[in-house]
Amino acid sequence: MRAATDNSKSAKTERGSIFLEDAEVLDQKEFPGRQFVLRLKAPACASRAQPGSFVHLTCDAALPMRRPMSIMRVSREQGWIECLYKIVGTGSRLLAGRQRGDILSSLGPIGRPFTLHSERPRPLLIGGGVGIPPMVFLADSLRQDKRMAWKPLVLMGSEIPFPFNARPSTILLPGMPDGVIGCMPLMEDWDIPSRLASQQGYAGCYDGMVTELARHWLKTLDKASLAEVEIFACGPTPMLRAAARLSQEMGLPCQVSLEEFMACGVGGCAGCAVKVHTPQGPAMKRVCVDGPVFEGTAVFPVV
Repeated sequence: MRAATDNSKSAKTERGSIFLEDAEVLDQKEFPGRQFVLRLKAPACASRAQPGSFVHLTCDAALPMRRPMSIMRVSREQGWIECLYKIVGTGSRLLAGRQRGDILSSLGPIGRPFTLHSERPRPLLIGGGVGIPPMVFLADSLRQDKRMAWKPLVLMGSEIPFPFNARPSTILLPGMPDGVIGCMPLMEDWDIPSRLASQQGYAGCYDGMVTELARHWLKTLDKASLAEVEIFACGPTPMLRAAARLSQEMGLPCQVSLEEFMACGVGGCAGCAVKVHTPQGPAMKRVCVDGPVFEGTAVFPVV
């Protein structure tokens, strides 16, 4: 780990390094459900972050313990990162009080990112709640990758209001249930199809779990199209388990990004270790640096 400087030398640092830098709050917007989108000037982190990466932030001087935040968007040119979070405890409550111009200590980017495979050009991105940010980041990376004609679909689920103003999609998406037309405007602007799921009766949303919506769509695909799909998921553990089981049911590869409480965030304390099944047998892996992205059936094996 090395401290970042404000010049181009930091960009020459070896890939995979974790940068310590003072990150300036550029903007913070509140959404219903005590959700916030935080934009930070963190050029070293922005230069290396990949979909699935997270940043470990000091939320307030009164609280030394950092909090992990998934990275939702980056601008490498302008040197900023965005994180979506929800107030769930002391750290996130203090973070919500940070104002434009405040300085937060940042460690990042951290973690093993998602891995794309060219033989699977139909990535199915499933995000639940505060698991939405990595899916946005991954979708953004796919649209910018001009080497491949990616055909992603983004499905998002939430049981509280979505952290954006959903609107009816103008992108025709065969295989969706009747009336499921709600989308994330940002995806629409990127020309990426998206659909929403909730059990709260939100207009245009699928009435059920987001993994059920994914199953419905997958079952409408022909054999050749299904063979092009890979599932990428981030969200609460029950949703990830359902996504992994869906992938097993449909015979598809699946990558999941785990959410865990963390202390150090850099692999030293092993407080975020989870059981993972490997070819050599069960092993304890640290979510922060061995993950947060793992192969789905390694974490949620067939039972």
